[in-house]
Order: sequence, then C-alpha cells, then structure tokens
Amino acid sequence: MERVTSGGTLPALLLASLGVCLLYRILCRLLGGDSLQDAVVVITGASSGLGRECAHVFHSAGARLVLCGRDAGRLQRVVEELNANARDGKQQTCVPSTVIFDLSDVASMEKAAQDILKCYRRVDVLINNAGISYRGNILDTHLSVQRDVMETNYFGPVALTQALLPAMVRQRSGHIVVISSVQGKIAIPYRSAYAASKHATQAYFDCLRAEVERYGIPVTVISPGYIRTNLSVNAVTGDGTKYGFVDRTTATGRDPRDVAHAVLKAVRHKSKDVVLAGPLPTVAIYLRTLWPALFFKLMSSRARKENKPKNT
Repeated sequence: MERVTSGGTLPALLLASLGVCLLYRILCRLLGGDSLQDAVVVITGASSGLGRECAHVFHSAGARLVLCGRDAGRLQRVVEELNANARDGKQQTCVPSTVIFDLSDVASMEKAAQDILKCYRRVDVLINNAGISYRGNILDTHLSVQRDVMETNYFGPVALTQALLPAMVRQRSGHIVVISSVQGKIAIPYRSAYAASKHATQAYFDCLRAEVERYGIPVTVISPGYIRTNLSVNAVTGDGTKYGFVDRTTATGRDPRDVAHAVLKAVRHKSKDVVLAGPLPTVAIYLRTLWPALFFKLMSSRARKENKPKNT
C-alpha cells in the first residue's frame, strides 16, 4: 500500500508544479509587467529596422528615449515620426533625445556614455540593438572583415555597456538588453563572422547577468530569427563590400514591429533569455546540444547546397 502511495506522489507533484507555472504565466499576462512610464530607455541603431520599431513601441509605452546612431538626419526623422504619433495618441510621452556615435569606434564609447547620461542623468534600460551582418565564404573572407564585424557586433556593445554600467550600479537599478540572434546559438554556413560575433555576445551577456544580479540589474538576451529589415542588404561580404541583396529568408522573416513588441514584453517581465524563432530554428538549437553529430551533418549538407550563398 505504501508503494502505491509513494508512486503516485511524483506525478501529483509534477502536475502541481505545472499548475503553479501556468498560473504564474497567466498572472504575468494579466498584470502586464513593469510600467515603463518615464523610464529612460537607450536604443542603439535606432534610425532604422528593429531599432526604429523599438523606438515607436517604447515611446508609446511612455518611456523617455535616447536614440543612438551614426546618422543625425535619419535619427531626427525618427524623432519627428514619434512626435507626430504623440500628438495623435493618449499616452503621455516625452520628446526623444538623440546621441550620435559610431558603435564600431570602440574608443569613443566612454564619450558616448557621458553624452547619454547628460540627457536624463540616468539609464533605466539599455537596448544594444545596432549591428551588422555578413555573407561570405570563409576561404574568400579577409581577416579584416572578421575583425570589423566583431568590432560592431561585440566590442561596441560591450564597451558601451561597460561604460554605462557603473551608473546603473550606483543607482542599484537598470536593465541591460542585447539583441543577439538565433545564430548566436547555432552556426550556419556562410555566416561565420556574424555567427561568431553573436556567439561571443551571448557568452559575454550570460556572464554579465550572473555578475550584476546582486545589484538588481537584470540582463536580457533576445535571439530573433530572420526579420524583414535591410540587414542582409547592408551586410558585408568577404572583401568588405556590401552584399546588396534581400535574402529570401529575410524577405519572409518576422515583422520588425512584432519583434519590437516582444522586446517590450521581455523588458517588462525582466526575461533572461528569449528566442524568437520558428519551429525549425528552435529544433536546431536543441539538436546542436542533444545530437551534435546530426546537426553537423545537416549543416555540411546545407553548405554544399548553398555553394553560392546569395539569395539564400
């Protein structure tokens, strides 16, 4: 009789745990997460693509924005769009500030951080969004291209984060977000520089999360799949020239506005690691860990089929 009782205990505990988790998720949805009204949100790469959509979504949520990018004119156009939307909306919003800098110029990140802090004297959310993609065959790729992609996608966000981090530690609050990629978890052919930079990004911010938790600073890594932006058009090739094509996978990717809303949700709920991808990339992530031999075989097959990576 005792065996029957103890044997039924584990399933009961599992069901109870699942019930608690489900209830927690329902409550989170009902409560909507933390309010971002008047929170200072810094967005890099805010002049186009996902960064621009994040600016719209966070501005609508009432955040005080600091929009960062290389092109002052394009950033100003985003500011004008946001101000026009604010006049038509009911949410209380603030006129965004802008800070101009080139993320690949790592030596300028201390100055960039000072300029950012001058806007509102604090940073509540840093969204490291800016980046560059790459398409090319490793055999034909200059080492300088590998370095350039790493400077923009890895060293730039790391330098800016470390420059702003002391202010967050002093205020014992803040939230660091990085837009990584599914390719930060799996590597696919003809994306070596990009995948390497995103793998490094994933590792760094995973370490950072553990180290700054004691200061009340959450770290969120968001790994989207393909998004319908100009990322592939502006990607660099093996000799450093622009790729200039919209990939089929990019053209059929997620709507950047939907991804921006997912970023907002992750910030509100202080999520740690978010994968925004379809079934196949998600399966591939698990396959890389659980059955690496099969994953490598599939990638080798893909490399042979994609002998010329354009339009793939």
